[in-house]
Amino acid sequence: MTTATETSPATAVDSAANNWLQKSAAWLRSVGIPTELGSSSAAEGERSTTERLKATLRRGNEALSPRELRRLLADLQAVGASEVSDAEGGRLAEPVMQWYAAAQPEQRLDCWRLLCEQFMPDVTKIGQARQRYEDAIGTASMAAAERHLRKALQTPRMRLFQRFAVPAQGMRFLLDLRAQMLPQLKSQEWLVAVDADLEYLFSTWFDIAFLELRSLSWDSPASLLEKLIKYEAVHDIRSWTDLKNRLDSDRRCYGFFHPRLPNEPLIFVEVALVDKMSDSIAPLLDEAAAAADVNKASTAIFYSISNTQTGLRGVSFGDSLIKTVVEQLLQEFPKLRQFATLSPIPGFRSWLGKNAGEVWEGADKRLRAELGKALDKAEPTVDDWMAALEQPGQWQAGDAAAKLLLHAAARYLGKSLVKDKPVDPVARFHLGNGSRVERLNWAGDTSAKGIKQSYGLMVNYLYDLKRLDKHRNALAQGKIPVSSGIEALAKV
Repeated sequence: MTTATETSPATAVDSAANNWLQKSAAWLRSVGIPTELGSSSAAEGERSTTERLKATLRRGNEALSPRELRRLLADLQAVGASEVSDAEGGRLAEPVMQWYAAAQPEQRLDCWRLLCEQFMPDVTKIGQARQRYEDAIGTASMAAAERHLRKALQTPRMRLFQRFAVPAQGMRFLLDLRAQMLPQLKSQEWLVAVDADLEYLFSTWFDIAFLELRSLSWDSPASLLEKLIKYEAVHDIRSWTDLKNRLDSDRRCYGFFHPRLPNEPLIFVEVALVDKMSDSIAPLLDEAAAAADVNKASTAIFYSISNTQTGLRGVSFGDSLIKTVVEQLLQEFPKLRQFATLSPIPGFRSWLGKNAGEVWEGADKRLRAELGKALDKAEPTVDDWMAALEQPGQWQAGDAAAKLLLHAAARYLGKSLVKDKPVDPVARFHLGNGSRVERLNWAGDTSAKGIKQSYGLMVNYLYDLKRLDKHRNALAQGKIPVSSGIEALAKV
């Protein structure tokens, strides 16, 4: 995301050092090792792996015995040893990967503890390198000090993970490893540093420069088409007929692929080529509908974007996907003039449940009175409105209940920020890519999922290619880019 002010190299490196030190301190505190950054004791009754490696007998609920733990540590150390080549380290990693695949969850947790406690960064070394860098700022030795700091931040775990990436299935192994770790981060604070190493490596390995954009069609291998069915996260693909409809002549599907995962799309987007901005998902998913004439298409609608790899959480390439797809579409269809989404609003219903009272009090009194007439209530309450919304199918877009809901959704998408970011996850993605909130659509998705998420509302985000940077800058300043229509709805 473009920010209003640029960050100097000095500030960026210092920030990285601070971030790393804090994460290192987190796991050191969790295992009871005091540091200059703070200290605390390990959970009562738990032994660190250092204590367990010196012991003879297993204690309590420990999954691996001291002997098994020592054997696993020796295997891991052999993989990451600096004196062996990457190729040899990769060969030694394969038996460890086989052990891990057959291990129980508790045994894997012990493996993670070894990764955390026995392949830790040298906090003292990092602190000294950081001090050296701070002392060198503005001097001729600053560049050398920065290089020294960057080297100090490289942990033994990183070299170990790099060796695991060498075998053919190594990248798949590491992605699955992180996917298994992520749900445990809140309860196991010490895992944060291990996760930070993996996220850093993935952000390098899965840089856009190493990814390939592929167009997927009905002629693609069946094994690849099965992945689309498996990973579709927005609108479930119900059958092969459904999938064929999404790959028809008036549709396009693109995905990013990595050379080490040639048959696994990392993220894919489904596109409909139409003559105007779509306001409902049903026609796009209608298997019986005739294909549109692509030669008359003026608009590309991105109606589904799905990330497929949980292990790549925090590694963003969705914005690059959209930009690359737009370029690809313009090459094939130079007459396209509009690029927009038809998106769900997954967090809206939950948000309204918490903020309905505030929305009701701030809404136009005439709309509230109009709702009262429709409900035959002289003085309707917020509870009356919420009860009416339980039957969204009985209301039209021009009805008071609907207008009030559209007002609430405009406030949710156009005004609500958490830590200077849009509160809705889909909005964060598209607005962070430079789009703007363009239009709300009543009854855009009347499926059970659509009703559960947003009372059936959907939203169009518009990608105005000439204003992407402007919109990003506005968002960085805490102002969500919206159309005049959304602005007016939010003020109702």
